[in-house]
Amino acid sequence: MYVCVCHGVTDSQIRRAAEEGVREVHELTMRTGAGASCGSCLELAAQLLDEHHASRPLPLQVLRAA
Repeated sequence: MYVCVCHGVTDSQIRRAAEEGVREVHELTMRTGAGASCGSCLELAAQLLDEHHASRPLPLQVLRAA
């Protein structure tokens, strides 16, 4: 489904960007152009990013022993 009609960005592209580490809408805009024109897609784009990251645990950093 198209989320950003202005730039032709789909929900699949947003999920893929989230999988590649995009966490914030401004990062998504820089990567895909979503939201850079009229902005009507920003709410749905943010929701898709949030849903993706909510379903996955945050990676734990491995700390080196001092």
